[in-house]
Amino acid sequence: MLTVDRGRYTVLVDDTELNAVRARELGRKGIAVGDRVSVVGDVSGDIDALGRIVKISDRDTVLRRTADDTDPFERVIVANADQLVIVSALANPDPSYGLIDRCLVAALAAGIEPLLLLTKSDLAPPDTVLDNYDELSVPAVVTQKGAPLTELRDHLRGQMSVFVGHSGVGKSTVINALVPSAGRATGAVSAVGKGRHTSSSAIALRLPEEDGWVIDTPGVRSFGLAHVTPQDLLWAFPDLEDGAVQCPPGCEHLSAQTGCALDGWVAGGQSTPARLGAFRRLLVSRAAER
Repeated sequence: MLTVDRGRYTVLVDDTELNAVRARELGRKGIAVGDRVSVVGDVSGDIDALGRIVKISDRDTVLRRTADDTDPFERVIVANADQLVIVSALANPDPSYGLIDRCLVAALAAGIEPLLLLTKSDLAPPDTVLDNYDELSVPAVVTQKGAPLTELRDHLRGQMSVFVGHSGVGKSTVINALVPSAGRATGAVSAVGKGRHTSSSAIALRLPEEDGWVIDTPGVRSFGLAHVTPQDLLWAFPDLEDGAVQCPPGCEHLSAQTGCALDGWVAGGQSTPARLGAFRRLLVSRAAER
């Protein structure tokens, strides 16, 4: 599935893009960019051709978010992504650690590899941001306007990578550099420091020189995590996971004062204070209004 627009779907079949609609027998089952689907009907790809999507294959991964942390309804951003590229500008606008942390939580809980993409390094140095995520061992690529994207291309090769970030951070500019035919809309950051929305819908694009795909998504202002539990995140920290079995039922893993056994686990040398601190920081970020 390449893109979704008002009930019409663009699907790639044998290197041919075609328009399709959802078959009635699928009911309310949602279809997301990245889904692998079965299509019947007219699959010629002609202008007036219209196929029908009759089956959605099982998903390897699902990247979700809610509108906010009180919203019970999950929204599937993309299916079958291998990598979440979290795009943050180093200046204009300043880095949003809250959004970065919450995207990391969503990626780790979904079993998707995170990659931090720091843009506009010609305006500010990346050291502070890189230091902030050092204990999480999150790979990072630093770019600046007009510079080659060789290192980023190496990370994208052979992957289905979804790009997420605030509006105005340069996400669509990078996409256009990677896929010159993409023509993704770009725009300046407003005077109040919030980028105006430039990409209006998610779209999957084939990388022209590498074996891989990139998915551009609309700029987000928030990334709700109502669907993520502490246990969902814990499995991404195998050095802490075994220690958590000693915690009381329903433990939120936030402090020893609430009965969490992870402090003792770390004191016994099974992990490090920095790793436990990073895990708890991500847990706290789930409840932050960012």
